[in-house]
Amino acid sequence: MDPALVKLALGGIALLGCIGLFFGIGLALAAHRFAVEANPLIEEVLESLAGAQCGGCGYPGCEGYAIAVVTNPEVPPNLCFPGKEKVAERVAQLTGKKMTEVEDMIALVRCSRKEGRVSHKHEYIGFASCTAANLGFGGPSACNYACIGLGECAESCPFDAIGMVDGFPVVNPDKCVACGTCVRACPKRIIELMSLKARVHVPCSTKDLGKNVTKVCEVGCISCKMCVKKCPAEAVAYVEGLIKVDHPKCIAYGPECQEICVEKCPRNIMRKYEGRAAIARQAEGLKMAS
Repeated sequence: MDPALVKLALGGIALLGCIGLFFGIGLALAAHRFAVEANPLIEEVLESLAGAQCGGCGYPGCEGYAIAVVTNPEVPPNLCFPGKEKVAERVAQLTGKKMTEVEDMIALVRCSRKEGRVSHKHEYIGFASCTAANLGFGGPSACNYACIGLGECAESCPFDAIGMVDGFPVVNPDKCVACGTCVRACPKRIIELMSLKARVHVPCSTKDLGKNVTKVCEVGCISCKMCVKKCPAEAVAYVEGLIKVDHPKCIAYGPECQEICVEKCPRNIMRKYEGRAAIARQAEGLKMAS
């Protein structure tokens, strides 16, 4: 082999080696100079979380919450809804924060479209998405506040806690962890998180006038405000066209009122709430009706 070629090849290898060494040393120095010191406490907190990545805490994933709860003294340790009290206690222990009560909650659909036999004002033909259907005159239901029924909430649930029965969402009380994903996914905003200690609820979200409600739904709230007037705890209010219950105030008052708001409701849409049992009965009723 020509010695000149060998010399040239060896020179090229040496040059590439020097370049690689130069950049390697430069990267090593840069890594050392700009290194971000990892907080081992954040890793400990992250490992203790449920790892569902549901976003129910309001932060971008479990790591986002772990960073926030460690670095921000205002962030409470009980925001990991899937982990419930066990995880909250562990996070409080690791961060040295005061353990606050973890309220057991569940998703509730504030709509009685199936029971009220709400008709359709038009037939929706298009992409099977509640958001898409809602863009077309508020959806196909005659009630503009009714569940559209295309299952966007069920698809969004990371715990498979919502099933669709005859075009209506049914929450599985044994799987729901109250992460709030379905609440954010619903374009009608008719799903809410409610305490399992709640005593009453209104499965209706209409804001229409009473005479218009009776035309399209057999059980919908007509905003007569009888429940507001009769509640001795002043826990029921009419806010922006919607009946809302202040559950902490209602719970604190106790059963002395004997749920008079339920008794006085002329449409029987203000109802007693018995947590998981009530949701299970609703699901069973929908399955039997379908």
